[in-house]
Amino acid sequence: MQVSLESAADKRAVVENLFQFYVHDFADFWEARRTDFGEDGRFGSYPPLAAYWTEPGAQPYLIRADGRIAGFALIDRHAHSGLPTDFNMGEFFVARHYRREGVGRAAALAAICPRRGLWELAVARRNTGALAFWRGVAAQIATGAVDERDQDDDRWNGAILRFVVR
Repeated sequence: MQVSLESAADKRAVVENLFQFYVHDFADFWEARRTDFGEDGRFGSYPPLAAYWTEPGAQPYLIRADGRIAGFALIDRHAHSGLPTDFNMGEFFVARHYRREGVGRAAALAAICPRRGLWELAVARRNTGALAFWRGVAAQIATGAVDERDQDDDRWNGAILRFVVR
């Protein structure tokens, strides 16, 4: 399957639509409900997406598999750890029917590999499948060791992977 990233700089509405599926899937990993349906039948804005189109360094992408939309990758420079970082995978989503076909790994590599520097990936505590996925991605592309820390504070609850890509 041919996997590619496409800038979503002019496709904000598409990402916002896909985000409904992401929030629905991700709700399984929250310890408490963080959002409800609005009166329009859509989830509220968790997290606020506008920053991916306005903040310096933020980059929104659509993931395509054989030319069809398969998800999104949202890159920013926020660090859940509170430590300096060059890049952070803020949000990453692959539609269920593309999972376990290599689409996620190919998209993650396409997003991360060209961006040299210190990366941070935060994984929600209860999202054990994603943790295994991101450990594999980080191990494949890290220059040197992957620093994995367990964090439970106001910034994040779960694993944080930090590594350098050269």
